[in-house]
Amino acid sequence: MELLGANQMKCAHGLLLIGAQICLSALGGAQAVPLPDPPQVRAKNHVVSLTLRAVNENGRDTFAFDGANVAPLIRASPGDVLRITYVNDLPPQSSQTCAVNPCMNMTNLHFHGLTVSPNAPQDDVIGMLAMPGQVLHYSVKIPRDHPPGLFWYHTHPHGESHRQVLDGMSGAIVIGGMERYAPQLGRLRERVIVVRGRSIENDPHAADLRHQVEVPSEGCGGEAEAVEEVFTVNGAVRPRIEIAPKEQQFWRMVNASPDRYLDLQLDGQTFEIVALDGMPLAYHEPKGPARTTDHLLLAPAGRLEAIVTGPPSGSHRAVRTLCVDTGPDGDPNPGMVLADLVQPSSDRSGSNAPPKGMHTIDDRPPLYKPLDVEPLKKTAPDFTVTFTEDKNGFYINGRKFAPDASPMTSVRVGTYQHWRIVNETAELHPFHIHQVHFLAYAENSVPLSHPAWLDTVNVPYRSSVDVILDFTNPVIKGMSVFHCHLLNHEDKGMMAKILFTK
Repeated sequence: MELLGANQMKCAHGLLLIGAQICLSALGGAQAVPLPDPPQVRAKNHVVSLTLRAVNENGRDTFAFDGANVAPLIRASPGDVLRITYVNDLPPQSSQTCAVNPCMNMTNLHFHGLTVSPNAPQDDVIGMLAMPGQVLHYSVKIPRDHPPGLFWYHTHPHGESHRQVLDGMSGAIVIGGMERYAPQLGRLRERVIVVRGRSIENDPHAADLRHQVEVPSEGCGGEAEAVEEVFTVNGAVRPRIEIAPKEQQFWRMVNASPDRYLDLQLDGQTFEIVALDGMPLAYHEPKGPARTTDHLLLAPAGRLEAIVTGPPSGSHRAVRTLCVDTGPDGDPNPGMVLADLVQPSSDRSGSNAPPKGMHTIDDRPPLYKPLDVEPLKKTAPDFTVTFTEDKNGFYINGRKFAPDASPMTSVRVGTYQHWRIVNETAELHPFHIHQVHFLAYAENSVPLSHPAWLDTVNVPYRSSVDVILDFTNPVIKGMSVFHCHLLNHEDKGMMAKILFTK
């Protein structure tokens, strides 16, 4: 392991805080801080090796790494191996509430979006579980032809995943090589931005935090509940992001909230998108390597990789999330400010630049995978996923998930399939499947204006989405899962097994 940084910030009163904690002054208001950088690790001899611990600090579950309660950013390249020793140092008994009680403080890791094996000791979320005092040893082989992009890791113990991810047990993974598809990125400053939801239900500073991020006093979706979460950015509430006028930066953003949507907007500016959900736009469309938008809806677990340009001198701009109407039965998802854009100060110029030696250029020629999916679009769905819910829980095709259940469906590796995801509920649900990406191309049988290759897609309430799934990579053989990525819903049953066979 090579340690490449530290995520430390100081409050106005000199208190040292690390990771997902929030700087608060003596009056209870949050202090604006520069965008923190997490510690980073990368491969040595094509192996990324680290030890990660699950611990409980001040009543919250968190990752511990290299002496601090912070999740490291993992940097790897196609062909590398992630070797992670994951130690469950959570207490034997939990005082918290889980979707399925009692909380057992079991934990594991999921490598979200990576096209890797679902079998132990790789991305196995079914059989690999550590109880308090136990250790998991992961060895995840990244294929040499793996697309570059932003991925992430988070805990995935069925019944307890929502609580742990809400507490901040997540981190980013960058697979290098994006400049092969967008050469201009090699000369831009890169920022990896992890946006997490932070519960403020029992926070004595809840009102101050809502005020700081400018949560409106009235809801936008007809919901009656009070706002229970605010967003943090790399662990900080409304930090400053330094960017000079007309400067271009490469932002890699992940919505690491377990249950909240981001409708991202950059005041007066646009996002020049080069990748979504860790998939370069050019990978399947070589003639369409980028597209521009003024806002983008990211589901929980969604990722955006885009070029942004610094606003004019003297202007005040912010990156924010707009209000998202999650449906009559959905949770409040109000607009709020995520971070402020500021010009670099003379004494801080370059302070947020990537560590020297980190941004290595991959000069291999790009791989492309253009596909003719039109014939598949014209066929009846090979499989239909139907989301339903009632007062007793959440269901896929009328069934709740059980660890010992048989697979709901199986597919032959080497094929593509047309699936339809139907949401019969009165709230938004994001559909996610492990190990593979898919082309989301139609909503309610109407073609989308911007079809996209994703691993997580929003399914509007009382609506449907059609997708073409890519099951062609032989490394995915084994038992995997698909589920709603509102993790509280997944914990309460909205997940199912899928068997990838030869």
